[in-house]
Amino acid sequence: MRIDGRTKLAGLVGWPIDKSLSPAMHNAAYEVLDLNWVYLPFSVQDQKGLARFVDAVRSLPFVGFNVTMPYKQAILGLCDEVAMFAQMAEAVNTVHCLDGTLVGYNTDGRGLIEALRSEAGFDPAGKKAAIIGAGGAAAAAVVGLIVGKASDIAMVNRSVERAEAVIERMRPYLRGATAEALPLDRSAREAVESADLVVNATPIGMVEGDPSPVPPEWLHEGQVVCDMIYQRPETDLVRVARDAGATVVGGLPMLVEQGALAIEIWSGASQVQVPRDVMRRAAEEALARHPAQEGER
Repeated sequence: MRIDGRTKLAGLVGWPIDKSLSPAMHNAAYEVLDLNWVYLPFSVQDQKGLARFVDAVRSLPFVGFNVTMPYKQAILGLCDEVAMFAQMAEAVNTVHCLDGTLVGYNTDGRGLIEALRSEAGFDPAGKKAAIIGAGGAAAAAVVGLIVGKASDIAMVNRSVERAEAVIERMRPYLRGATAEALPLDRSAREAVESADLVVNATPIGMVEGDPSPVPPEWLHEGQVVCDMIYQRPETDLVRVARDAGATVVGGLPMLVEQGALAIEIWSGASQVQVPRDVMRRAAEEALARHPAQEGER
């Protein structure tokens, strides 16, 4: 890595992020791509601090920055422009800085789909999916599935009203797919059991001892089960899904994919061959050295 007067800045803003994997995997990619960039973590404790950070970014040599919890929704109102996928999800995880103008994107949905394809050979076209959760990560997953032409999408959440709000927001974009919101109780069993894909988009599993967000008996062979959590190599959901014969995908491949997509956006060249293998290896090494902070996604 070289640091000089021409070095451009990138980074991650959120709270807490002291053990984020993103700096390791991004800086490893920049070195391979020979980009004179450096990726830094920016710990911001509240929304006032977020606004001050955004003001500073406009006058500094940033190519862009990522946004993690708890600011994926709050950053929306601070961007000058917001891309369609981020509007649909009502969450921004990637901001491109263009001469003081901030453009917000959401790469989580596409990152999920790319991770499912690379890790499990899963194509959502014509498939049924059940998303557990109704926050920004879950909404991004729904966006990715809509773009991927899934046929049926069930959003399952403890607060069914929150899930219903997300589904209603998505209805203009469904393009023939069916979508429903269900409470996380026995009434969701059929939707989860019949799903080709089950995705955990909740924080359940970040802490040792957290149970699976769905009962093990709802999972079975032939399903793909994805847990967005990457901080722990095996959550209870991953364990029970594997025991049930399902194909499991952890959260690390999605983290790498959304980060690689951010680099493509910031570089302005989608044809750039971002070294995902290098990013993943760097993230795995960083995780082995310092387990990621609970809450950072």
